[in-house]
Amino acid sequence: MQDTDSHLSNADSIPKKFDSISKNKEAITNQQVLIAGGGHVGLSFALLLAHHGIASTLLEKNSYPTISPTDDRTRSHYLDSRNTALSRRTVQIYQKIGLWDELQSHACRIDTVQISEQGSFGRAQLNKAEEKVESFGQVIENAWLGRKLLLAAQQEPLITLIDNANVTTVQQQADSVTLSFNYNDEAENEQQLQASVLVACDGRDSTVRQLLDIGTTTYDYQQTAIVGVVETDTPHEHAAIERFSPAGPLAVLPLTDPEGDGNDEYQQGYRRSVVWVCPTGEETRYLENDAHFLQTLQQAFGQRAGKFIAAGRRGAYPLTRVLANKQVEGRCVIMGNAAHTLHPVAGQGFNLCMRDAHVLAQMMSSQVLKGADIGDTQLLKRYEKARQTDQKRVIRFCDAVVHGFTHPNPAIKLARNMALLAFDKLPNIKPLVATYAMGLKS
Repeated sequence: MQDTDSHLSNADSIPKKFDSISKNKEAITNQQVLIAGGGHVGLSFALLLAHHGIASTLLEKNSYPTISPTDDRTRSHYLDSRNTALSRRTVQIYQKIGLWDELQSHACRIDTVQISEQGSFGRAQLNKAEEKVESFGQVIENAWLGRKLLLAAQQEPLITLIDNANVTTVQQQADSVTLSFNYNDEAENEQQLQASVLVACDGRDSTVRQLLDIGTTTYDYQQTAIVGVVETDTPHEHAAIERFSPAGPLAVLPLTDPEGDGNDEYQQGYRRSVVWVCPTGEETRYLENDAHFLQTLQQAFGQRAGKFIAAGRRGAYPLTRVLANKQVEGRCVIMGNAAHTLHPVAGQGFNLCMRDAHVLAQMMSSQVLKGADIGDTQLLKRYEKARQTDQKRVIRFCDAVVHGFTHPNPAIKLARNMALLAFDKLPNIKPLVATYAMGLKS
């Protein structure tokens, strides 16, 4: 859900330091990278490459909005927003490329994580003071993240942006890869680009992956995620609440106030992001009826979040796990949701993509410093192998949570509640889980 849809809205300017850095930047290599897919992952990867002095051309099939650096930053809709939970590692990556100061004003830190199951006794909690961390992560509005990434890319001379571009063919040569595309499906306007390597960040239904004849392994959870923003009558106090119901996992995450920094300790914080998972086929009633949606949330969460008093526009997203059978084919890399589309439980999908992007950018940078080919198949295969442990761990974790907490067997339900209690009491368990959740161990 994050790869190709940037959800861009009003924003303010990129800081002066960002502009001054960009004006005189030159590529440290004449090797080029093509990136198919200009959503959050594609833009982030292009910025990571630019940080290492590597130029890229990014093609996006949708039309980018016209954004002025002087646009008003005020939110236009108090309860109309999609959001993403950023792990501490993802925040560190954005800090590295000099963008986090701009992102932070619309990001809200997570100080505690509360885990429980509806109608059961088991519960657990992670607290930042106990784990001795600044936070467990940040929740940011997709609209703000997308606009800031796009503004940064537009002002970066090492990044060329092409929108309304439909990829039609991919051909590989011994020392390069050629991508053909046209504008708005007009075949007579077909053009070609050539580069040392192609990285596909073009989403779950990746065109590039299909053109390369890379198959996928899919699993339909038969669930649909209802995503939106609600308002409660009590402040969120920077708490993320993960709640499990017979229908599936639910999450309520803290958001910023309409104005002000999400990390300001004095802000009240009545806005919360909600991910509500229901069996596919039942989503219509939650989308069309605010009162029913709020009542259902209240029944599921009890008073843990206070009273749910208002709901904004919501979106519905069928949940299917899609895994590319391989992530490297010659000089082409499959990345982001094109490589692995996961269940949104625990908010791991986008953060996993960012760790992939960060590792590949670093490996390409090391290759450049050695004067070697950044599209060398052996290098790309080493990247694929290096990321397997982290990817498999996250995939197993997400599936274990989804299936473990929805299984109706009373014995299994008792076991998982005992596990929650043990998690909350046994030493050394919380720090390990917290480290993985923050993306600090990969």
